[in-house]
Amino acid sequence: MIRTAKMIGTGIAIAAAVAGWQGCNSTGAEEEKAPEKQPAVNAFLLTEGALSDTLSIPGELVAFQHVDLYAKVSSFVKRLYVDVGSEVRAGQLLAVMEAPELNAQSEGAQSRVQSQEAVYLASKATYDRLLETSKTPGTISQNDLDVARARQQSDYAQYQAAKAALKEVHDNRNYLEIRAPFSGMITARNVSAGAYVGPGAGAVPMFTLQEQKKLRLVVNLPESNAGVLDREGAVRFTVKSLPGLHFTAKTSRVSGALDNRLRAQHVEMDVPNPDKQLLPGMIPEVQIPLRAGEKASFVIPGSALLNSSQGIYVIRIVNGKTVWVPVQTGVQTGGKVAVYGDLHTSDTLITTVTEEVRNGAPVEGKVALQ
Repeated sequence: MIRTAKMIGTGIAIAAAVAGWQGCNSTGAEEEKAPEKQPAVNAFLLTEGALSDTLSIPGELVAFQHVDLYAKVSSFVKRLYVDVGSEVRAGQLLAVMEAPELNAQSEGAQSRVQSQEAVYLASKATYDRLLETSKTPGTISQNDLDVARARQQSDYAQYQAAKAALKEVHDNRNYLEIRAPFSGMITARNVSAGAYVGPGAGAVPMFTLQEQKKLRLVVNLPESNAGVLDREGAVRFTVKSLPGLHFTAKTSRVSGALDNRLRAQHVEMDVPNPDKQLLPGMIPEVQIPLRAGEKASFVIPGSALLNSSQGIYVIRIVNGKTVWVPVQTGVQTGGKVAVYGDLHTSDTLITTVTEEVRNGAPVEGKVALQ
């Protein structure tokens, strides 16, 4: 009896264990068979737009007008009226030179003018008398009259040439005075009184004159940004020597061509400088506004742009599948990018893309528009 009871108890325990094991396997199988919930795919509808940006680039401040003043004739410096740092007005006398040989040339030219004038007046008087006499038939031959007339015209030409030579000498004497061609500041003086100066190769400029109340801000815009320069936007810049101060200017002149050496476009801005805080030669840091190109563009988040080894793409969702669309990029700023390509308004693009999203693959999960 006791042995039978033990056998019955052991059987019940085994049956319970088997039932529990089957129950566990059934629950695990049900969990494995339950479908996993796919995460939503974030996407957005494409819209046209324009994106602006600011390019930071070094520039150069140069004088609005800059000229080196040379002596026009060989001479000696007699007197200097200005020095480095002198403020001058247009037409102001800067220096006077002397050339003693010009005085002798002037006297000689004046004598030749008087001599040729006397010769011309004599030949003119002779021709006038012959002309008056020739009115009586048979008194003067036509040949004699023609010779007298030719002599008068030749002497007149010589007289005019002598007058022109005298004027040239007087003009050269005027060149002994050096005057300022425009208002500005003398920034260099290279001669002293008594120095020999003259024109020609190797000559040293007497003065350097710069207009500083108005400057030119010059920058060379890289080729990649040359087409998106915003000519209407304000250009801001700073200089290291004046920390905390910010200056503004507007684009005034654009070369319209790329420099063959730098592959950049020459751009100039006019900068008023009445108090002369800014100096020619300074290297400012310039903030140049850029804009999207004239061609229609679309603005997308930077995360929607796929840079692969095959090119640059965005991923469009069409009929539940992904399509890689090649694009070109434009201005990039603030985490957004202007793109160009075979795109249309209201196209559905994936917000965050990776190369794991294959071209032509079905979209797994629900599309959530943002």
